[in-house]
Amino acid sequence: MSDTRDLDLVIGPEPERLNAALADVEDVHGERMTLQMGPQHPATHGVLRLELETDGELVIKATPHIGYLHRCMEKVCENVTWPAVTLYADRLDYCSSMNNALGYAVAAEKLFGIEVSERVNTIRVLVAEMNRIANHMVAVGTYGLDIGAWTPFLFLFQQREHLLDLFDELSGGRLLYNYVWIGGLSHNLPDGWLRKVRDYLEYMKGKIEELNTLLSFNKIYVERTGKVAVITPELAIATGSTGPNLRGSGVKWDLRKVEPYCGYETYDFDIPVGTGEQGIVGDCFDRYMVRVREMEQSLKIMAQAVDRLEKMPDDDVRAKVPASWAKMPVGEVYVRTESPKGELGFYLISDGKAKPCRVKVRAPSFTVLSVIPHVAPGLLISDIVALVGSLDVVLGEVDR
Repeated sequence: MSDTRDLDLVIGPEPERLNAALADVEDVHGERMTLQMGPQHPATHGVLRLELETDGELVIKATPHIGYLHRCMEKVCENVTWPAVTLYADRLDYCSSMNNALGYAVAAEKLFGIEVSERVNTIRVLVAEMNRIANHMVAVGTYGLDIGAWTPFLFLFQQREHLLDLFDELSGGRLLYNYVWIGGLSHNLPDGWLRKVRDYLEYMKGKIEELNTLLSFNKIYVERTGKVAVITPELAIATGSTGPNLRGSGVKWDLRKVEPYCGYETYDFDIPVGTGEQGIVGDCFDRYMVRVREMEQSLKIMAQAVDRLEKMPDDDVRAKVPASWAKMPVGEVYVRTESPKGELGFYLISDGKAKPCRVKVRAPSFTVLSVIPHVAPGLLISDIVALVGSLDVVLGEVDR
Protein backbone atom coordinates (compact mmCIF):
# COMPACT_ATOMS: atom_id res chain seq x y z
CA MET A 1 0.00 0.00 0.00
CA SER A 2 2.94 2.36 0.49
CA ASP A 3 3.29 2.90 -3.25
CA THR A 4 -0.27 4.18 -3.51
CA ARG A 5 0.04 6.48 -0.53
CA ASP A 6 3.41 7.82 -1.59
CA LEU A 7 1.78 9.13 -4.78
CA ASP A 8 -0.32 11.23 -2.45
CA LEU A 9 -2.55 11.63 -5.27
CA VAL A 10 -4.45 13.96 -6.52
CA ILE A 11 -7.10 11.31 -5.70
CA GLY A 12 -8.46 13.39 -2.85
CA PRO A 13 -10.83 14.44 -1.75
CA GLU A 14 -12.00 10.83 -2.08
CA PRO A 15 -15.27 9.62 -0.59
CA GLU A 16 -14.84 8.80 3.10
CA ARG A 17 -15.79 5.20 2.36
CA LEU A 18 -12.77 4.72 0.11
CA ASN A 19 -10.34 6.49 2.42
CA ALA A 20 -11.54 4.33 5.30
CA ALA A 21 -11.17 1.22 3.18
CA LEU A 22 -7.58 2.12 2.31
CA ALA A 23 -6.75 2.91 5.93
CA ASP A 24 -8.10 -0.43 7.12
CA VAL A 25 -6.38 -2.57 4.51
CA GLU A 26 -3.32 -3.20 6.65
CA ASP A 27 -5.56 -4.49 9.45
CA VAL A 28 -7.15 -7.07 7.18
CA HIS A 29 -5.41 -10.39 7.29
CA GLY A 30 -7.24 -12.09 4.46
CA GLU A 31 -5.48 -13.82 1.61
CA ARG A 32 -4.26 -11.51 -1.11
CA MET A 33 -5.32 -12.64 -4.57
CA THR A 34 -4.33 -11.55 -8.05
CA LEU A 35 -7.25 -11.68 -10.47
CA GLN A 36 -7.21 -11.21 -14.23
CA MET A 37 -10.17 -9.14 -15.38
CA GLY A 38 -10.10 -9.51 -19.16
CA PRO A 39 -8.99 -9.44 -21.89
CA GLN A 40 -12.10 -11.51 -22.65
CA HIS A 41 -14.53 -9.78 -20.32
CA PRO A 42 -17.76 -7.95 -21.21
CA ALA A 43 -17.08 -5.09 -18.78
CA THR A 44 -13.63 -4.18 -20.11
CA HIS A 45 -15.16 -2.92 -23.40
CA GLY A 46 -12.65 -4.67 -25.62
CA VAL A 47 -9.47 -6.64 -25.18
CA LEU A 48 -8.28 -4.77 -22.09
CA ARG A 49 -6.78 -6.81 -19.26
CA LEU A 50 -6.83 -5.47 -15.73
CA GLU A 51 -4.56 -7.19 -13.25
CA LEU A 52 -6.29 -6.75 -9.90
CA GLU A 53 -4.64 -7.37 -6.55
CA THR A 54 -7.47 -7.90 -4.11
CA ASP A 55 -8.17 -8.59 -0.47
CA GLY A 56 -11.58 -10.17 -0.57
CA GLU A 57 -13.77 -7.79 -2.58
CA LEU A 58 -11.46 -4.84 -1.94
CA VAL A 59 -9.09 -3.83 -4.72
CA ILE A 60 -5.58 -3.01 -3.46
CA LYS A 61 -3.96 -2.41 -6.83
CA ALA A 62 -5.04 -2.35 -10.48
CA THR A 63 -2.69 -2.50 -13.46
CA PRO A 64 -4.02 -2.11 -17.02
CA HIS A 65 -2.39 -4.28 -19.70
CA ILE A 66 -2.89 -3.32 -23.33
CA GLY A 67 -1.60 -4.36 -26.75
CA TYR A 68 -3.99 -7.18 -27.64
CA LEU A 69 -5.42 -5.20 -30.58
CA HIS A 70 -2.21 -3.66 -31.92
CA ARG A 71 -2.41 -3.48 -35.73
CA CYS A 72 0.64 -1.32 -36.56
CA MET A 73 -1.76 1.34 -37.81
CA GLU A 74 0.71 4.22 -37.72
CA LYS A 75 3.44 2.31 -39.52
CA VAL A 76 0.98 1.02 -42.11
CA CYS A 77 -0.11 4.63 -42.77
CA GLU A 78 3.49 5.49 -43.67
CA ASN A 79 3.31 2.94 -46.45
CA VAL A 80 0.09 4.04 -48.15
CA THR A 81 -0.81 7.27 -49.94
CA TRP A 82 -2.13 10.34 -48.13
CA PRO A 83 -5.82 9.73 -49.06
CA ALA A 84 -5.59 6.04 -48.13
CA VAL A 85 -4.72 6.96 -44.53
CA THR A 86 -8.36 8.01 -44.12
CA LEU A 87 -9.40 4.36 -44.28
CA TYR A 88 -7.12 3.52 -41.35
CA ALA A 89 -8.14 6.62 -39.38
CA ASP A 90 -11.75 5.43 -39.68
CA ARG A 91 -10.80 2.26 -37.83
CA LEU A 92 -9.15 3.88 -34.79
CA ASP A 93 -12.27 4.44 -32.72
CA TYR A 94 -14.73 2.48 -34.77
CA CYS A 95 -17.65 4.06 -32.88
CA SER A 96 -16.57 7.54 -34.08
CA SER A 97 -15.31 7.04 -37.62
CA MET A 98 -16.54 10.40 -38.94
CA ASN A 99 -14.68 12.26 -36.21
CA ASN A 100 -11.49 10.24 -36.77
CA ALA A 101 -11.45 11.01 -40.48
CA LEU A 102 -12.29 14.65 -39.77
CA GLY A 103 -9.32 14.99 -37.40
CA TYR A 104 -6.97 13.53 -40.00
CA ALA A 105 -8.40 15.65 -42.84
CA VAL A 106 -8.12 18.89 -40.84
CA ALA A 107 -4.49 18.08 -39.97
CA ALA A 108 -3.54 17.21 -43.55
CA GLU A 109 -5.27 20.30 -44.91
CA LYS A 110 -3.32 22.51 -42.53
CA LEU A 111 -0.10 20.77 -43.60
CA PHE A 112 -0.84 21.25 -47.31
CA GLY A 113 -2.41 24.71 -47.07
CA ILE A 114 -5.84 23.59 -48.29
CA GLU A 115 -8.95 25.62 -47.39
CA VAL A 116 -12.32 23.97 -47.99
CA SER A 117 -15.59 25.77 -48.63
CA GLU A 118 -18.04 26.85 -45.94
CA ARG A 119 -20.53 24.27 -47.18
CA VAL A 120 -18.02 21.43 -46.82
CA ASN A 121 -17.23 22.56 -43.29
CA THR A 122 -20.93 22.74 -42.42
CA ILE A 123 -21.53 19.20 -43.69
CA ARG A 124 -18.51 18.04 -41.70
CA VAL A 125 -19.88 19.61 -38.52
CA LEU A 126 -23.26 17.99 -39.14
CA VAL A 127 -21.93 14.45 -39.65
CA ALA A 128 -19.41 14.82 -36.79
CA GLU A 129 -22.17 15.73 -34.34
CA MET A 130 -24.35 12.90 -35.63
CA ASN A 131 -21.45 10.53 -34.97
CA ARG A 132 -20.91 12.09 -31.52
CA ILE A 133 -24.49 11.21 -30.61
CA ALA A 134 -24.11 7.69 -32.01
CA ASN A 135 -20.91 7.21 -29.98
CA HIS A 136 -22.49 8.45 -26.75
CA MET A 137 -25.50 6.22 -27.30
CA VAL A 138 -23.16 3.23 -27.38
CA ALA A 139 -21.21 4.53 -24.36
CA VAL A 140 -24.28 5.29 -22.24
CA GLY A 141 -26.23 2.22 -23.32
CA THR A 142 -23.44 -0.27 -22.66
CA TYR A 143 -22.63 1.50 -19.39
CA GLY A 144 -26.18 0.92 -18.23
CA LEU A 145 -25.73 -2.71 -19.21
CA ASP A 146 -22.53 -2.87 -17.13
CA ILE A 147 -24.42 -1.61 -14.10
CA GLY A 148 -27.28 -4.04 -14.71
CA ALA A 149 -29.88 -2.12 -16.73
CA TRP A 150 -30.94 -3.93 -19.90
CA THR A 151 -33.83 -1.79 -21.16
CA PRO A 152 -31.88 1.50 -21.62
CA PHE A 153 -29.33 -0.39 -23.72
CA LEU A 154 -32.03 -1.55 -26.13
CA PHE A 155 -33.69 1.87 -26.08
CA LEU A 156 -30.51 3.73 -27.06
CA PHE A 157 -29.50 1.25 -29.73
CA GLN A 158 -32.96 1.68 -31.23
CA GLN A 159 -32.40 5.46 -31.46
CA ARG A 160 -28.88 4.90 -32.82
CA GLU A 161 -30.20 2.72 -35.65
CA HIS A 162 -31.96 5.74 -37.12
CA LEU A 163 -28.63 7.59 -37.24
CA LEU A 164 -26.94 4.61 -38.86
CA ASP A 165 -29.68 4.55 -41.49
CA LEU A 166 -28.80 8.15 -42.34
CA PHE A 167 -25.08 7.33 -42.49
CA ASP A 168 -25.85 4.31 -44.66
CA GLU A 169 -27.72 6.46 -47.17
CA LEU A 170 -24.99 9.10 -47.07
CA SER A 171 -21.88 6.95 -47.36
CA GLY A 172 -22.91 3.34 -47.90
CA GLY A 173 -21.59 2.30 -44.47
CA ARG A 174 -23.08 1.94 -41.02
CA LEU A 175 -19.83 1.84 -39.02
CA LEU A 176 -16.94 2.89 -41.28
CA TYR A 177 -17.66 5.66 -43.77
CA ASN A 178 -14.66 6.99 -45.76
CA TYR A 179 -16.74 10.13 -46.25
CA VAL A 180 -14.53 12.98 -45.02
CA TRP A 181 -11.59 13.37 -47.43
CA ILE A 182 -8.56 15.62 -47.50
CA GLY A 183 -9.81 18.70 -49.35
CA GLY A 184 -13.49 17.89 -49.13
CA LEU A 185 -15.94 15.00 -49.04
CA SER A 186 -16.31 11.79 -51.03
CA HIS A 187 -19.59 13.01 -52.55
CA ASN A 188 -22.44 15.44 -52.08
CA LEU A 189 -25.52 14.98 -49.92
CA PRO A 190 -28.20 12.69 -51.42
CA ASP A 191 -31.47 14.30 -52.51
CA GLY A 192 -33.88 14.57 -49.60
CA TRP A 193 -31.25 13.58 -47.03
CA LEU A 194 -31.38 16.88 -45.10
CA ARG A 195 -35.14 16.51 -44.74
CA LYS A 196 -34.61 13.10 -43.16
CA VAL A 197 -32.06 14.59 -40.75
CA ARG A 198 -34.63 17.21 -39.77
CA ASP A 199 -37.20 14.46 -39.26
CA TYR A 200 -34.73 12.70 -36.97
CA LEU A 201 -34.24 15.89 -34.94
CA GLU A 202 -38.01 16.10 -34.51
CA TYR A 203 -38.15 12.42 -33.59
CA MET A 204 -35.48 12.86 -30.89
CA LYS A 205 -37.46 15.49 -28.99
CA GLY A 206 -38.17 14.06 -25.57
CA LYS A 207 -35.95 11.00 -26.05
CA ILE A 208 -33.20 12.29 -23.72
CA GLU A 209 -35.81 12.95 -21.03
CA GLU A 210 -37.07 9.41 -21.54
CA LEU A 211 -33.51 8.13 -21.08
CA ASN A 212 -33.22 10.11 -17.85
CA THR A 213 -36.43 8.50 -16.61
CA LEU A 214 -35.27 5.03 -17.63
CA LEU A 215 -31.72 5.21 -16.32
CA SER A 216 -30.10 8.49 -15.27
CA PHE A 217 -32.10 9.10 -12.12
CA ASN A 218 -32.94 5.51 -11.30
CA LYS A 219 -32.22 5.04 -7.58
CA ILE A 220 -30.12 1.90 -7.99
CA TYR A 221 -28.14 3.41 -10.86
CA VAL A 222 -27.43 6.61 -8.91
CA GLU A 223 -26.20 4.61 -5.91
CA ARG A 224 -23.93 2.51 -8.14
CA THR A 225 -22.33 5.54 -9.84
CA GLY A 226 -22.58 8.50 -7.45
CA LYS A 227 -19.54 9.01 -5.14
CA VAL A 228 -17.78 6.12 -6.93
CA ALA A 229 -14.32 6.30 -8.58
CA VAL A 230 -13.79 10.03 -8.18
CA ILE A 231 -11.31 11.60 -10.62
CA THR A 232 -10.33 15.03 -9.33
CA PRO A 233 -9.59 17.86 -11.76
CA GLU A 234 -5.91 17.68 -10.77
CA LEU A 235 -5.69 13.96 -11.49
CA ALA A 236 -7.59 14.30 -14.77
CA ILE A 237 -5.19 16.98 -15.99
CA ALA A 238 -2.09 15.17 -14.70
CA THR A 239 -3.00 11.98 -16.56
CA GLY A 240 -3.90 13.73 -19.81
CA SER A 241 -7.60 12.90 -19.62
CA THR A 242 -9.71 14.82 -22.11
CA GLY A 243 -13.23 14.98 -23.45
CA PRO A 244 -16.16 13.91 -21.26
CA ASN A 245 -13.78 12.35 -18.73
CA LEU A 246 -12.07 15.71 -18.16
CA ARG A 247 -15.29 17.70 -18.25
CA GLY A 248 -16.85 15.19 -15.88
CA SER A 249 -14.26 16.36 -13.33
CA GLY A 250 -15.59 19.89 -13.64
CA VAL A 251 -12.99 21.23 -16.11
CA LYS A 252 -14.66 23.27 -18.86
CA TRP A 253 -12.38 22.38 -21.77
CA ASP A 254 -13.66 21.59 -25.23
CA LEU A 255 -11.52 22.07 -28.35
CA ARG A 256 -14.58 23.09 -30.34
CA LYS A 257 -14.62 26.21 -28.16
CA VAL A 258 -10.95 26.57 -27.15
CA GLU A 259 -9.35 25.89 -30.56
CA PRO A 260 -12.31 25.90 -32.97
CA TYR A 261 -12.12 24.27 -36.37
CA CYS A 262 -14.60 23.83 -39.25
CA GLY A 263 -16.40 26.98 -38.10
CA TYR A 264 -17.48 25.64 -34.69
CA GLU A 265 -16.97 29.14 -33.27
CA THR A 266 -20.08 30.24 -35.19
CA TYR A 267 -22.39 27.69 -33.54
CA ASP A 268 -24.36 28.23 -30.35
CA PHE A 269 -23.86 25.39 -27.86
CA ASP A 270 -22.88 24.84 -24.24
CA ILE A 271 -20.16 22.71 -22.63
CA PRO A 272 -21.66 20.39 -19.97
CA VAL A 273 -19.39 19.71 -16.99
CA GLY A 274 -19.64 17.57 -13.87
CA THR A 275 -21.21 19.28 -10.87
CA GLY A 276 -21.37 16.49 -8.30
CA GLU A 277 -25.15 16.50 -8.52
CA GLN A 278 -25.40 12.93 -7.21
CA GLY A 279 -22.28 12.81 -5.06
CA ILE A 280 -18.83 14.27 -5.67
CA VAL A 281 -17.52 16.19 -8.68
CA GLY A 282 -15.68 13.76 -10.92
CA ASP A 283 -17.51 10.58 -9.94
CA CYS A 284 -18.88 8.00 -12.36
CA PHE A 285 -22.28 9.67 -12.47
CA ASP A 286 -20.77 12.99 -13.55
CA ARG A 287 -18.87 11.38 -16.43
CA TYR A 288 -22.02 9.60 -17.51
CA MET A 289 -24.19 12.70 -17.26
CA VAL A 290 -21.78 14.83 -19.28
CA ARG A 291 -22.28 12.43 -22.21
CA VAL A 292 -26.06 12.53 -21.84
CA ARG A 293 -26.07 16.33 -21.91
CA GLU A 294 -23.59 16.44 -24.77
CA MET A 295 -26.13 14.54 -26.87
CA GLU A 296 -28.58 17.38 -26.27
CA GLN A 297 -25.98 19.94 -27.34
CA SER A 298 -25.10 17.91 -30.45
CA LEU A 299 -28.76 17.87 -31.47
CA LYS A 300 -28.71 21.65 -31.07
CA ILE A 301 -25.63 21.97 -33.33
CA MET A 302 -27.18 19.61 -35.89
CA ALA A 303 -30.29 21.78 -36.13
CA GLN A 304 -28.17 24.87 -36.79
CA ALA A 305 -26.11 23.07 -39.44
CA VAL A 306 -29.24 21.84 -41.24
CA ASP A 307 -30.66 25.37 -41.22
CA ARG A 308 -27.50 26.70 -42.84
CA LEU A 309 -27.22 23.94 -45.43
CA GLU A 310 -30.81 24.43 -46.58
CA LYS A 311 -29.94 28.05 -47.42
CA MET A 312 -26.57 27.35 -49.08
CA PRO A 313 -26.22 26.77 -52.82
CA ASP A 314 -24.72 23.45 -53.87
CA ASP A 315 -21.03 23.39 -54.67
CA ASP A 316 -18.40 20.86 -55.66
CA VAL A 317 -17.45 19.12 -52.42
CA ARG A 318 -14.35 17.69 -54.15
CA ALA A 319 -13.15 21.03 -55.50
CA LYS A 320 -10.10 21.21 -53.20
CA VAL A 321 -9.16 17.52 -53.33
CA PRO A 322 -5.66 17.40 -54.88
CA ALA A 323 -5.68 16.00 -58.42
CA SER A 324 -2.31 14.35 -57.86
CA TRP A 325 -0.51 13.22 -54.72
CA ALA A 326 2.87 12.68 -56.39
CA LYS A 327 4.40 15.92 -55.15
CA MET A 328 3.15 17.42 -51.89
CA PRO A 329 4.39 20.33 -49.74
CA VAL A 330 7.14 19.48 -47.23
CA GLY A 331 6.55 20.13 -43.55
CA GLU A 332 5.13 18.85 -40.27
CA VAL A 333 2.03 19.62 -38.27
CA TYR A 334 0.14 18.61 -35.13
CA VAL A 335 -3.59 19.26 -35.08
CA ARG A 336 -6.08 18.22 -32.43
CA THR A 337 -9.85 17.97 -32.66
CA GLU A 338 -12.62 17.15 -30.18
CA SER A 339 -13.66 13.58 -30.88
CA PRO A 340 -16.52 12.07 -28.83
CA LYS A 341 -13.96 10.52 -26.47
CA GLY A 342 -11.71 13.58 -26.14
CA GLU A 343 -8.68 15.15 -27.77
CA LEU A 344 -7.75 13.29 -30.94
CA GLY A 345 -4.42 14.54 -32.27
CA PHE A 346 -2.62 13.81 -35.53
CA TYR A 347 1.09 14.53 -35.94
CA LEU A 348 2.02 14.37 -39.62
CA ILE A 349 5.36 14.78 -41.40
CA SER A 350 5.56 15.21 -45.17
CA ASP A 351 8.79 14.83 -47.12
CA GLY A 352 7.07 15.85 -50.35
CA LYS A 353 6.17 12.35 -51.49
CA ALA A 354 2.82 10.68 -52.11
CA LYS A 355 3.10 8.81 -48.80
CA PRO A 356 3.42 10.28 -45.30
CA CYS A 357 6.91 10.27 -43.81
CA ARG A 358 5.44 9.96 -40.31
CA VAL A 359 1.98 9.51 -38.82
CA LYS A 360 1.48 9.62 -35.07
CA VAL A 361 -1.89 9.55 -33.32
CA ARG A 362 -2.72 10.94 -29.90
CA ALA A 363 -5.71 8.86 -28.85
CA PRO A 364 -7.93 9.94 -25.91
CA SER A 365 -8.75 6.37 -24.85
CA PHE A 366 -5.04 5.63 -24.43
CA THR A 367 -4.28 8.48 -22.05
CA VAL A 368 -7.35 8.05 -19.86
CA LEU A 369 -6.41 4.47 -19.00
CA SER A 370 -3.62 5.88 -16.83
CA VAL A 371 -6.16 7.05 -14.23
CA ILE A 372 -7.10 3.47 -13.36
CA PRO A 373 -4.08 2.65 -11.12
CA HIS A 374 -4.69 5.88 -9.19
CA VAL A 375 -8.45 5.59 -8.71
CA ALA A 376 -8.94 1.81 -8.36
CA PRO A 377 -7.28 1.23 -4.93
CA GLY A 378 -10.02 1.15 -2.31
CA LEU A 379 -12.81 0.29 -4.74
CA LEU A 380 -14.77 -2.93 -4.67
CA ILE A 381 -14.45 -5.26 -7.64
CA SER A 382 -17.96 -4.31 -8.76
CA ASP A 383 -16.92 -0.65 -8.69
CA ILE A 384 -14.06 -1.41 -11.09
CA VAL A 385 -16.75 -2.28 -13.63
CA ALA A 386 -18.37 1.10 -12.97
CA LEU A 387 -15.02 2.89 -13.31
CA VAL A 388 -13.95 1.32 -16.59
CA GLY A 389 -17.38 1.75 -18.17
CA SER A 390 -17.49 5.42 -17.19
CA LEU A 391 -14.25 6.10 -19.11
CA ASP A 392 -15.70 4.94 -22.47
CA VAL A 393 -12.53 3.49 -23.94
CA VAL A 394 -12.23 1.75 -27.30
CA LEU A 395 -9.21 -0.49 -27.63
CA GLY A 396 -8.95 0.10 -31.37
CA GLU A 397 -7.52 3.56 -30.71
CA VAL A 398 -5.64 2.50 -27.56
CA ASP A 399 -3.53 -0.14 -29.30
CA ARG A 400 -3.80 1.20 -32.85
